[in-house]
Amino acid sequence: MEQKLFWCKNCLNMSTRPRIQFDERGWCNACQWMEEKKRMDWAPRKKELTELLDRYRSKSGGFDCIVPVSGGKDGCSIAYRLKNLYGMHPLTVTVRPALELSIGNENLLSFINKGFNHIHITPDVDVMRKINKLGFIERGFPYYGWLIAILSAVMRVAVYFNIPLLFYGEDGEVEYGGSIESKHKSGLDVEHMKRVYFESGYDKVFNQLDIDKKDLYFFTFPDEEELLERKLHVTHWSYFEAWDSYQNYLMAKEHCGLKEIDTTNEGTFTNFAQNDQALYSLHAYIMYLKFGFGRATQDAGIDIRRGAMTRDQGVELVRLYDNYYPDKFLDLYLEYYQMARDEFDEVLDKWANKRLFEKVNGRWQPIFRVE
Repeated sequence: MEQKLFWCKNCLNMSTRPRIQFDERGWCNACQWMEEKKRMDWAPRKKELTELLDRYRSKSGGFDCIVPVSGGKDGCSIAYRLKNLYGMHPLTVTVRPALELSIGNENLLSFINKGFNHIHITPDVDVMRKINKLGFIERGFPYYGWLIAILSAVMRVAVYFNIPLLFYGEDGEVEYGGSIESKHKSGLDVEHMKRVYFESGYDKVFNQLDIDKKDLYFFTFPDEEELLERKLHVTHWSYFEAWDSYQNYLMAKEHCGLKEIDTTNEGTFTNFAQNDQALYSLHAYIMYLKFGFGRATQDAGIDIRRGAMTRDQGVELVRLYDNYYPDKFLDLYLEYYQMARDEFDEVLDKWANKRLFEKVNGRWQPIFRVE
C-alpha cells in the first residue's frame, strides 16, 4: 500500500484525491477554503455580481442568463435567487441523463411549475450510450457523455439563443478539495473544463469514437470564434457567495418543491442529493475503487466543514457506508451498457486501486482503515 496514505485532520479528504493539497496542519485545501470563506469580506464579490447582472440584464424582456438544472437543490436554488432576489429573467436548461430516476423527474417538474422557463435537451440516446460506455471502460467515468453534455450542450443553447451569461453551481475543485487555480477567478473557459473536469480525457475519448461528427453536436463545444463573438461569460455561483449546499437544499425544498427519497442513497447516509439518475451510484463506487473514498466520505466532509458533524461521527459513517457494491441498479447497468456481468466486473477490476483494495469472495475490500 502507498506509504503516504493519510486523511485530512479536519475533514476526511484522502491524500489520494486528485489535485488535493494539504497545509502544515494536515488540513486539505477544502478545509482551508472553508476557513478563508469565513474570514472573507464578500461585499466586493457581491458588488461584482450586481455589476455583472446589470451588464447582462435584458432591456427587451428576453432571457438574460442561463442556469443548468437537474431538478436538484443547487441549480433550482440559483435559478430562484436570480429570478426572485435579483430580478433576472433566467432560461433554465436540463440535459437529460441516461437511466433517469422518477424522483428526479418529479423534482424537475415541480421546479418548472414554480414559474420557470425551461428547455429539456435530449441528446441522441445511442450516441450518449456509446460515449458513456467508452468513458466507463477507458476513463472510469460511467456517465462521461452526460458529464460533457451538461457543459457543451448548455453552451450550445447559450450561443443559439444569444444569451451571454451562464451560471453553474459550485466550483467543485475549490469547494471539495482539488485545483485551487480558479479560486479567485469568476470566469470559466473550455480548456479548463477539458483539462480539469474531464481529466484531459476529452480528446482521447473522442478520437476513439466511430461516430459521424454531425451526431456529436451536443457533445462538442461551440467554436472559439462563436464564443468570442457572443462574449459568453461562464461562471460559478460559488464565486459570488459562500457556498452552502445544505442551505441550497432548504431553499429548493421551500421554494421549488424539492423532495427527498424515503431511504438513504446507496453508499451514503443522505437522501436529498444526486437523485436524478441511476448512474451516479456507479460513478461514486468507481470513485471509491480508484481512490479509496466514496459518496459517504464526500457527504461527511461537507457536513464537517459546515459544522453539522464532528470528524469522529464522520469516520463512523464512512466506515459504515462507503464500501458498497451498486447492486440496486446492477441490472439496469448491464442492460444499458449491453454487457454481461463478467464484462462489467472486469471494468470494475480494471479501475480498482490494487494498493488500496484486495478481492475477497469476488468483491473488492479495502486494505486500509479510515482514521
